[in-house]
Amino acid sequence: MAGHSKWANIKHRKGAQDAKRAKVFTRLIREITVAARQGGGDPEANPRLRSAVNAGRSANMPNDTIDKAIKRGTGELGDLVIEEVNYEGYGPGGVAILVECHTDNKNRTTAEVRHAFTKFNGNLGSNGCVSYLFERKGMIVLDGERTDLDTVMEAAIDAGAEDVEVEGDIISVTTAMEDLHAVSATLTGAGLPVTGTELAQVPSTLVKVEGKDAVTLMKLVTLMDDLDDVSQVSANFDIDDELMAEIEEQL
Repeated sequence: MAGHSKWANIKHRKGAQDAKRAKVFTRLIREITVAARQGGGDPEANPRLRSAVNAGRSANMPNDTIDKAIKRGTGELGDLVIEEVNYEGYGPGGVAILVECHTDNKNRTTAEVRHAFTKFNGNLGSNGCVSYLFERKGMIVLDGERTDLDTVMEAAIDAGAEDVEVEGDIISVTTAMEDLHAVSATLTGAGLPVTGTELAQVPSTLVKVEGKDAVTLMKLVTLMDDLDDVSQVSANFDIDDELMAEIEEQL
């Protein structure tokens, strides 16, 4: 879990900048559309859609935009096809990387993902080569500067969470996928500073990465995450806190 926690911390910090860019809305709209197409347009009966809608609201997305994205996914509006495509491969140090994309042009997306892997000494692999190392879980992020680990842990475990981690000023709560909404609502209701929720791919094993491999790996993961068609990047790395802090300053 350490690898996911460290990457979540970096993404949280980047989010303060990324939130100002239109592509954040684009990603959220695509996720809502795909989730509605796959699991139906009722957020209460579709955990993935509920998570996407909550993320949209957290980003101050207008309700009308959310509703249109849902209707587009259920086929009530237009015929724009957004396809969900996953890519798998390896980064420096043998780290497994899973890249989830939403695209209207698979050829373009494949070329961009392959380029990112190649640029930073990675390799695009075949379907199934690393996905077995990850499990989709609910992830709740809290502001550690406005609460403390013991308070969050007590409330989270009582609400049915599976794990609680702290990484810098970020506290991450892990839940079963189907429990994400209930646990998040409980933490919010208890007055705890929940800053985000998502369905994340959590690795079952971690790979220790050091030195130049760690720097190159984080450049690869960051570049991949910045691609317009990429919705989520997951990797099973473990990098020492001191080195991670140095790398983060360069990103």
